[in-house]
Amino acid sequence: MDRRKFIRKSSLITGGIFASSPLFPFIKSSSKTKSDFSGKVIIVGAGSAGLYAGFLLKSKGIDYEILEASDSIGGRLQKLDGFADFPLDLGAQWLHGKKSILGDLIKRSKTKITKDKSDTVYWYKNKIVNSLPLNFADYVNDLDILPDISYQKIGKRNDFSEDYKYIIEALAGDYGADASELSVKWTAKEEEDWSSGNSDFKFKETFFDLINIHFAEKVIDKVKFDTVVNKIDYQKEKIILKDNKNTEYLADKVIITVPITILQAGDIEFTPTFQKSKIRAFNKIGMGPGMKVFLKFKKEFYHENIIGGTVCAAYANEKIGKVGKDNVLMAFIMGEQAEHLSSLKNDEAVTLALVRELDEMYDGKASRYLIDSHVQDWTRSPFIKGAYSFSKVGIGNSRKTAAAPINDKIYFAGEAMNLSGHHQTVHGALESGARAVSHILKK
Repeated sequence: MDRRKFIRKSSLITGGIFASSPLFPFIKSSSKTKSDFSGKVIIVGAGSAGLYAGFLLKSKGIDYEILEASDSIGGRLQKLDGFADFPLDLGAQWLHGKKSILGDLIKRSKTKITKDKSDTVYWYKNKIVNSLPLNFADYVNDLDILPDISYQKIGKRNDFSEDYKYIIEALAGDYGADASELSVKWTAKEEEDWSSGNSDFKFKETFFDLINIHFAEKVIDKVKFDTVVNKIDYQKEKIILKDNKNTEYLADKVIITVPITILQAGDIEFTPTFQKSKIRAFNKIGMGPGMKVFLKFKKEFYHENIIGGTVCAAYANEKIGKVGKDNVLMAFIMGEQAEHLSSLKNDEAVTLALVRELDEMYDGKASRYLIDSHVQDWTRSPFIKGAYSFSKVGIGNSRKTAAAPINDKIYFAGEAMNLSGHHQTVHGALESGARAVSHILKK
């Protein structure tokens, strides 16, 4: 899934100073530079963080293996071909700034991207409007002290009436959250470290293609699919991992890159068990339900971005940045709205609910022009279980505690474990994978 797209014009934080990172040089070198470490590393999860970690280990001549629970690479990066006359990203799709590992890769590989300059309208008081009387994000930005309360609660405390409920939900949804859980204080505080840039870009092809071509294809021979790791014993010199078929794997170091929801659910049993502070830290990081629904129409009757729907708080025109003629509108659904639609457990019912809402907005044109739909429900995915991480009320320094290595044996990566303000992003996941590899090589 993706963040920042719908909040860009009213961002709480304008971004930090672009800083070079000690992680970036990893991507620029394919040399077989030797390290003091000579053991084997097992990476759990073949999402962006796991693939990049494998890529870096390979470049340093380190023995590694990637164990993936599903039958494909990418994690929350997936691609949909054939639905439209251009490819669609089922997961992450916007590049958030160019000052990152990915920005460097895109420049060197000459990957085609387009700056997203799309306009936004609002569904407000049952009609489409170009602007709002009050700007919630501007109000929050003007506060001298940001309270550790939810977006929903601070909206109710002030001048934002019930008419703003789903506008605020859209802002929270851009962070992958429900407005009742997203912290005003910690969302802003964590974004103080954001350094990749404030512009959003879309890929001519897909985000999935970028990661697949430049990382996955380089390590695919080391990926073992349909391997659900459910036990990790790290009490002895060698770490023992077991999968759902009771197959054992031995490693000297392990990098865990699974979504935070998997750690919260206890789907992997660790021996010895983690300290309570570690488990509390996992649980303080938010990750809620998330869906993307693609609606293909005969005619393009809708605006480029629509915010404030009661069924879906944010819609976006998928044709922007693509080469194709098909008219595809994407419903970006998070939090309570995603939980409700996911509970329908019927893709036709989900589509019908969205079309009815769009019919109300556009005088029945949605049902008149609908050709096809595709529902991607990340909540139902057994190895994902949601959208992406966000800063819950009370999160504090939980990311730092959650991401801390254990006994120089178990390392944690993935977007939720990013400590530089880039959580919720693909480049943030890559940075976390590079950090884990860097720690291992220094040992």
